[in-house]
Amino acid sequence: MTSEIRISTVQSSLIWEDVEANLAMFSMKVATLVGQTDLIVLPEMFTTGFSMDAPRLAEPMNGRTMEWLAAQAGLTGAVVTGSFIAEENGQFFNRLVWMRPDGSYDHYDKRHLFSPASEHETYTAGQKKLVTEWMGWKICPLICYDLRFPVWSRNVEGYDLLLYVANWPERRSHHWRQLLVARAIENQCYVVGVNRCGTDGLGLQYAGDTAVVDFSGRTLYQVVDVEGIFTIGLSKEILNAYRSSLQFLADKDEFAIFIR
Repeated sequence: MTSEIRISTVQSSLIWEDVEANLAMFSMKVATLVGQTDLIVLPEMFTTGFSMDAPRLAEPMNGRTMEWLAAQAGLTGAVVTGSFIAEENGQFFNRLVWMRPDGSYDHYDKRHLFSPASEHETYTAGQKKLVTEWMGWKICPLICYDLRFPVWSRNVEGYDLLLYVANWPERRSHHWRQLLVARAIENQCYVVGVNRCGTDGLGLQYAGDTAVVDFSGRTLYQVVDVEGIFTIGLSKEILNAYRSSLQFLADKDEFAIFIR
């Protein structure tokens, strides 16, 4: 079992509703990570920005973005993950894809759709939480607004790493920063939050605030307002030692989630 995993966070501005331009831009960024990392994390809706124009922008699961993800994972030898606008069976999803180097993948559809932006009127909510494994780590990837809902994020599966990809506006950056720390402490896990920066086509500003937080709530890395790629190694041995010394998860409540 691998004790350490190298995670690369890619904080970037996005080109509004231009899939090809964003894929070209991220191709250049990802190329710098060949052989340097195990997991590459891109923002939410990394090909378009947070757009509600799904009828025009949505792609099938055998489309351009899926081909690109498979190519980048193969090139780097790392898992590449981020969400895009997917269409399946006549429905639209804000879908995170977990693409492995061998071309196999898992996906997670955003459960909590951001009603203040009417996301729920365009997209279909996901019904199932994803916990996947990579290099001996159990990882739970979620999307943006999911961060506000601790029941959905709760560590009942014994995951080691909680991951959020986002388009989280600057006006609520303090919520983002505090909630990442809260999720790390209550779930006794590493938390990685990757957000975009820049300004979108609706004039919303994003500060990024991409961060890596450890299991005790200490921020190991945070970057604000600038584009950048940061790679950090996380230790599972240190995580397990902490959990052994403070066995809070053993006292967690049992509950059931009812999907509406």
